[in-house]
Amino acid sequence: MFMLRNLSKFVFGDGSKESIVEIPQGQLYLVRPHSIKGYSELIFKDAAATIRRTGLEFQYQLVVQRAYEEGEEDLIDEEGGEEGGIEALVGEKDEKTFLLDEELQFRTDVRQTGEKIFAWRDLSGDVGDLWEFVCDAGVKPETAALFERVALQCQYERKFRRSHEHATEEDLEALSYYEEPIPDASPVASPASKSPVTAAAPEPADLFPNTTQENMAKKAAGKAPVPQTEDATAAPPSAAQPDAKETLAATTAELHLFDFPTGTFILQDANVQATVTEIGNWEYWLHIAGDEREWLGQPIVEDINPVFNYEFKSFIFNHYLDDGSAYSWLLRFKEQENLEVFQQGVMQALWEHLNQTKWAKAKDTDRDYVTEAFQDLTMEDAPDEEEEEDDEEEYESADEGEGNRSEHYDEDESEDDTETQEKDGGVNSQLAVGYKHDRSFVVRGNKIGVFKHTPDNQLQFSTTISNVKTPKGKAFNPNKVMLHAEDTGLVMQNLDNPNSLFRMDLETGKVVDEWKVHDDIPVKVFAPENKFAQMSGEQTFLGLSGNALYRVDPRLSGNKLVDDQLKQYATKNAFSAAATTQKGHIAVSSEKGDIRLFDRLGINAKTLIPALGDPIIGMDVSADGRWVLATTRTYLLLIDALQKGGKNDGKLGFEKAFAKDDKPQPRRLALTPAHVAQFQHETKAPISFTPARFNTGVDDKETTIITATGPFIVTWSMKKVLANRRDPYSIKRYAEEVKADNFKFGSDKNLIVALPNEVDMVAKRALQRPTRESIATPSRVGAARRSGVRGSYLGRGDIVNSPY
Repeated sequence: MFMLRNLSKFVFGDGSKESIVEIPQGQLYLVRPHSIKGYSELIFKDAAATIRRTGLEFQYQLVVQRAYEEGEEDLIDEEGGEEGGIEALVGEKDEKTFLLDEELQFRTDVRQTGEKIFAWRDLSGDVGDLWEFVCDAGVKPETAALFERVALQCQYERKFRRSHEHATEEDLEALSYYEEPIPDASPVASPASKSPVTAAAPEPADLFPNTTQENMAKKAAGKAPVPQTEDATAAPPSAAQPDAKETLAATTAELHLFDFPTGTFILQDANVQATVTEIGNWEYWLHIAGDEREWLGQPIVEDINPVFNYEFKSFIFNHYLDDGSAYSWLLRFKEQENLEVFQQGVMQALWEHLNQTKWAKAKDTDRDYVTEAFQDLTMEDAPDEEEEEDDEEEYESADEGEGNRSEHYDEDESEDDTETQEKDGGVNSQLAVGYKHDRSFVVRGNKIGVFKHTPDNQLQFSTTISNVKTPKGKAFNPNKVMLHAEDTGLVMQNLDNPNSLFRMDLETGKVVDEWKVHDDIPVKVFAPENKFAQMSGEQTFLGLSGNALYRVDPRLSGNKLVDDQLKQYATKNAFSAAATTQKGHIAVSSEKGDIRLFDRLGINAKTLIPALGDPIIGMDVSADGRWVLATTRTYLLLIDALQKGGKNDGKLGFEKAFAKDDKPQPRRLALTPAHVAQFQHETKAPISFTPARFNTGVDDKETTIITATGPFIVTWSMKKVLANRRDPYSIKRYAEEVKADNFKFGSDKNLIVALPNEVDMVAKRALQRPTRESIATPSRVGAARRSGVRGSYLGRGDIVNSPY
C-alpha cells in the first residue's frame, strides 16, 4: 500500500494533465435488481474507464467511454458524412460521466474468475440500481488497485476541500463502501429472491429520482417515509419568530425536507403548525413548528420560490441561511381547504412585500392572475415516442460534447501566451450576436472582441477592438450595446453620459458619432425598431427613460428624439426593458413588474399585464407577437398574447385590449425548489437569471428559450412547456459564471456563451436534464485547445481595420 500511495501522488502530478488514471479495457453494465425493465443491460461491450480532472478545484469525474474496434471509426465517418463521424457521436450515447462523490457509494470486488469489478450507484435511477465496470482479464491487479485508490482520494478531496495528501489510510478506508455486495452484472435469471440488496431496499415508490414538482409532491403523498441514513440532510436550526402584528394564515400540515444524498423528500414531522404573519414595514414571516421543536422561521421574499400543487395538496419552497446555503421544504396538507387558505396567506404576504400595497386594494382579476401564476400546472408524462423523437433530434455542431471555446483575447497577448486569466482584472460582460453577418461581439471593459462563426459551427477569434473612446477622445466602458444597420455599426451606452448614445463604425473599429437624444430625457433602455431591423439599413430605433417611450432618429439635426412619437407618463413607471415584433409592435416592462403592449409609439398601451411584484430585467417577443417573454431574477414569465373568444378573437394584445375579466394567463418558468437548493448547495450563489431570449431567425419559429444563472446555462423547450411536460428545461454547467448568452441567429441548435475569460459556441444537445450529477459536474476547461481550435492573437495596438 505504501508503494501505491507514492505512485498515486505521481499519477496526480502537477494538475497539468486532464486524465489521472485509466483502465483501458472492460465492459460497462447497468444493473437494476428491482426494475421491471430487466435485470441487467450491457451498455458498452468495449470500454475504457478514466478518472479525470474538471475545471473546479477538488472535483473529479469518473468517465466511461465506449471503445471502437479497428476500422469501425472509419466506417462511421463514411456513413456520417460531413455532420457524422466519431466526434458527432461522442456524447451521452458514447460517454458516461459521474462526479466522484461519496454518495456514489463507489465499491470494488473480485469475481471468482479473478476479474476486478468497480460499481457505483445510479443516482438518477431507482434504489439499488448500479453501474458496473468489469475489467478485462488482461488488466493488471496493480492498475486496478491504483484506480481504486485514486477514486477514494478524489472523493476525499471533494468531501474535505483539500488535497488528498492530507488523507490518512483511515480517512480513505472510511470512504470505502462495503455495506452491500455487488450483484452479478449478467445473471441468467434475476437474483431478486437471494439478493441482500432487495430485502434492505425501501420501496421505489417512496423515492424521487426525478425531482419535478409533481413527482416530489406525489412521493410525499405516499404512505411510508423514506428511511433516513447517517448522512441524511439535517434540518438547520430555526430562526426566532418576530412579534406578529397580524396573522394572514395558519393551518396544520406534514413537513418534509429534501435530502441531498438520496434526492428524496424525507418526512420530518407528521403534524406541524404553519403560520404566515405580518411583522411590520411590509415584512412578513413564515413559521413552522411541531409539538416537540420549532422547525423553520424565515422572511417571505421572492427567493423562497413558492410552488403550489393542488393535485397533491402540497406547497414546495426554498429556505436560505445567512451563509448562502439553501434547503428545499415541502408542506403537505390534509385537506384542499387548508392548502387554499395557506396559499392565500403566502401570496398576499409576497405581493404586499414586493408592491408595498395592501392586497385588498388589488383588483380581483389581478389577485387571480398572481395566484394562478404561482400554481404548479398538472404535468403529463410524455409518450415514449415523443421522448425518442426528442432524443434523436439532429444538431449542428462540430463537437457536441463540449462546444468550441475561444482563447481569451487581449491586445497585449503574444502567440505563446495561453493563460486563461486576464492580468488587467477585466472580464467579459456583454454579448451581441450578428444577424446579417456571422459575427459575435463581446464587450470586455473598454475592449470589444470580434468572433467569426465558421460554417462548421465553431467560433474563430478574429480580432480585438481596443481602447473604446468617444469622438472627443474620452475612454469609456460600454454599458449596453446593440448592433445596427446591417451589423455595420454598434450602438453603445456610456453611463457617464446618460442623455447620449455612441455609434462605433465596425469597419474601422472607431466610435464615429455621439447622438444627443434629449437635454432632459435620458436613455435608460434602447431596442431595435422591429425584430429584424438590423438585417436592413433601418436607422431609427426605440429609446426608453424611466417614464418615457420614444423613437430615436440619428439623422435629425440636434437632439435625436422624435418629438411627435414620444409617450411620457406623469408617474414614475420605472421602465426596465423593451422588445419588438417583426411588425414593430412593442412590449415594455418595468421594475414594478408590469408589462405594457403597444401597437405603435406615441399612444397609450393597448394592454396592461399586471405585476406579480418582481422587477423585470429582460424582455423578448416572438416575431409574430404571439409570445411575450419576461425575465425576473428568479423566474421567467411566458405570456400568450393571442386572444381567444369574445369580440377580439384572434387579435393580439398589441392590437386590441384584453377584456377586463380575461387577462392572459402567464406561465411561470422556474427551476424546481429542489434544483434551486442543489444549485446553491454546489455554488453558494443565489439564482439570478440573465435576460432570457427566444431563438430567432427570419423564417424560424421560436422553439427554445435560453437564459443563465451563475455557472449554469438553462434552456426551456417551448414544445415541452406548452404540453405541460414534467421535464421542460435542460442545463449545462461551466466551471465559471456565465456572463452573457444567446442563440446563433437562424438556429436553435447552437448557443453562444460568454464566460469571464472565454467565449463558447455549444450545441444545444450538450445540455442535459437536471440531475444531481449534471448539476454538480462542470464542463471541462480548454475544450477548444484540445480540439485544435486556437484563438488568433494580436500584436499591441491592433484593431479591426478592414470590412468583413
